[in-house]
Amino acid sequence: MTTSATSGTGPADPAGPTENSLRRALKRARDGVALDVAEAAVLLQARGEHLDDLTASAARVRDAGLEAAGRPGVITYSKSVFVPLTRLCRDKCHYCTFVTVPGKLRRAGHGMFMSPDEVLDIARKGAALGCKEALITLGDKPEDRWPEAREWLDAHGYDDTIAYVRAISVRILEETGLLPHLNPGVLSWTDFQRLKPVAPSMGMMLETTATRLWSEPGGPHHGSPDKEPAVRLRVLEDAGRSSVPFTSGLLIGIGETYEERAESLFALRKVSRAYHGIQELIIQNFRAKPDTAMRGMPDAELDELVATVAVARHIMGPSACLQAPPNLVDAEYERLIGAGIDDWGGVSPLTIDHVNPERPWPQIEELAAKSRAVGFELRERLCVYPEFVRRGEPWLDPRLRPHVAALADPATGLALPDAPVVGRPWQEPDEAFTASGRTDLHTAIDTEGRTSDRREDFDEVYGDWAALREAAAPGMAPERIDTDVRAALATAADDPTRLTDDEALALLHADGPALDALCKVADDVRKSAVGDDVTYIVTRNINFTNVCYTGCRFCAFAQRRTDADAYTLSLDQVADRAEQAWGVGAVEVCMQGGIHPDLPGTAYFDIARAVKARVPGMHVHAFSPMEVVNGATRTGMSIREWLGAAKEAGLDSVPGTAAEILDDEVRWILTKGKLPAATWIEVIETAHELGLRSSSTMMYGHVDQPRHWLGHLRTLAGIQQRTGGFTEFVTLPFIHTNAPVYLAGIARPGPTVRDNRAVTAMARLLLHPHIPNIQTSWVKLGTEGAAEMLRSGANDLGGTLMEETISRMAGSSYGSYKSVKDLIAVADAAGRPAKPRTTLYGPVPEERQRAARDSDGHLPQLLPVLD
Repeated sequence: MTTSATSGTGPADPAGPTENSLRRALKRARDGVALDVAEAAVLLQARGEHLDDLTASAARVRDAGLEAAGRPGVITYSKSVFVPLTRLCRDKCHYCTFVTVPGKLRRAGHGMFMSPDEVLDIARKGAALGCKEALITLGDKPEDRWPEAREWLDAHGYDDTIAYVRAISVRILEETGLLPHLNPGVLSWTDFQRLKPVAPSMGMMLETTATRLWSEPGGPHHGSPDKEPAVRLRVLEDAGRSSVPFTSGLLIGIGETYEERAESLFALRKVSRAYHGIQELIIQNFRAKPDTAMRGMPDAELDELVATVAVARHIMGPSACLQAPPNLVDAEYERLIGAGIDDWGGVSPLTIDHVNPERPWPQIEELAAKSRAVGFELRERLCVYPEFVRRGEPWLDPRLRPHVAALADPATGLALPDAPVVGRPWQEPDEAFTASGRTDLHTAIDTEGRTSDRREDFDEVYGDWAALREAAAPGMAPERIDTDVRAALATAADDPTRLTDDEALALLHADGPALDALCKVADDVRKSAVGDDVTYIVTRNINFTNVCYTGCRFCAFAQRRTDADAYTLSLDQVADRAEQAWGVGAVEVCMQGGIHPDLPGTAYFDIARAVKARVPGMHVHAFSPMEVVNGATRTGMSIREWLGAAKEAGLDSVPGTAAEILDDEVRWILTKGKLPAATWIEVIETAHELGLRSSSTMMYGHVDQPRHWLGHLRTLAGIQQRTGGFTEFVTLPFIHTNAPVYLAGIARPGPTVRDNRAVTAMARLLLHPHIPNIQTSWVKLGTEGAAEMLRSGANDLGGTLMEETISRMAGSSYGSYKSVKDLIAVADAAGRPAKPRTTLYGPVPEERQRAARDSDGHLPQLLPVLD
């Protein structure tokens, strides 16, 4: 039993809460008033009549949720098989009997991992019994601790454990028809991208947010790197960002106090509220096991479990799905139903509970009878909960939809009990490059505009706006700067490489005469570094699709496939546009698109090949780091392997977009599902190592502050010093007009003129001498704004573009293309000569220059909407 007295670290009063505090908290619970942590901690200690009162109100909350979900009086379960893929683990939890060591596995005649044949044998037997879920459980990253695990993976051709989990999941889908539910422990954001296409749901218990139970010697999680609460909370957030239906929960009675238990529930609620991705919470009671360090710890008593379930129901609300494992409660099922659960979890007619092998599953018929006795009908669900089955995209990968649809009741999202469980192909959607939708958007955006200022799913697709406002508030607060601006200007003029962070921050805040002086210093540094030429490139943007479900909150370009402005180009249309651009003097096509769920990871190779086949001399500058990760994870390749294959297919360089601000404090407000800063850096550095150069970018003026700009620029300078792969730095002022994060009232309306000048000038100084080319964006700033940036340290105008959809969809009013003469006029306005360049800032062949002069960089005609 977990109490403040037994834990030894709880509240000062070992007698528990006062009668008055209990009555107040119970009344608030009955009245449906939001509880705080202190009140929840009080209610966790309710016993006797108070506990009856608490569970009664919790049950009413549950019943209201089931009514709203269209399944009143229904309690669910999943008919499953338990697959312990490996019992090796790098952690050392003091209560665990699931985990073992290589020697014991060898002596028992087992391999370090279950073989595919062993896994499929269990899955096939389960399918024959009508099971629909394969619960794949394993230890965390065993290859990091055990050489034997690493040797097994190497011998069988897997880079890591996650690669094997992915491969075996595909075989389960194809050869048995069961749906994998994955419990591989702590996952990175990239791991989620790798596994999402092969499993409709995943899970990991939070267990507790009590850091001391992990950090202090003798604690149940001490010595277990994957049990750090901050790490596990990050996993839950990454699951939400990746739109993965996710199961989590608490393990109660391992030494936490009531307040710590309450804090854990509120942490789960915060994640659930922010991402709407937690499909169920498991409230599991600790059971001591022999031969563990915690064998003498008392079990969490039934009243503890019942009270925690009831408090969890009040905190999580009516729409939450709550589960308590039935094999851990000695058949006291009616008390758990009365406390507010609505699910029994996975129950297997075939396999044991390998985590609690001493506790057999109840018979499904017994569960049904016990549930019926208290007025509930037992219904089977899939491993992915009904709400997510009905939501569809982006929560279910297109490759999984046929597998789920074959087993799900389309009306309820629950399982079809008698559906045949048979293997089905796991494959990419057909006809990935069929032209569809508003393929004339690249021109119509300038004449007709977008259909509406926001997507129809605005209130759901980006997460919870109220939670986001709360998260954004600290970063929006202005800073006080005490550093002497004059001294900082003197340092910048003398040697910008000696600028300290304090000095740089002071200059990023400069205004008035100080800003004028800063821009003059930056312009002088520009002149000494690259001369007076204003460079530009004759290029064409080709955005091959705008269908995307990533959920970037700054992006007005992304559309659902059913939205009025959605489109996808065919390969022929992409090649046609590249060929047209070549005809008017282009030396480059810049190709990027949305993360379309139907496009396979090899689609990017097809795009590059199509352009090279049609126009062999065209430089293919394509695929942001987000697209690279998408391609790699969809194909099961490493980032290095995928980039190598893309290079062979014709990729010449990579745009350094998707960077936004390389600070996750800001990124997770700007984006829901885009790659973390560390992954962006990994992609860019890997590309550079493979000889694929890239641009670098920063989007600013939204929920960021100058300190974030400084960190971003320092990061880019560090990458360049390591790799030398950046060709230029591009300033990208935030276009706010149609950006969801602005429409929701969170972001400010883009950067000011002061911000633009300061960022351009400081980019010149902080990136000197490592990145010599600083590009300004005429698309976002217009002619006069771009000319001003050329006087503030910039030396490059970017490209003619010929078409531009992303900024125009966001609300930019400066058009979609510039002619060569237009770009020369911008340079003239800054009092400087203009000079064409290639992607890598080399000289442009005379033949290309002549073609550009003859056409002035204008396309001769518009492409049709559809062939």
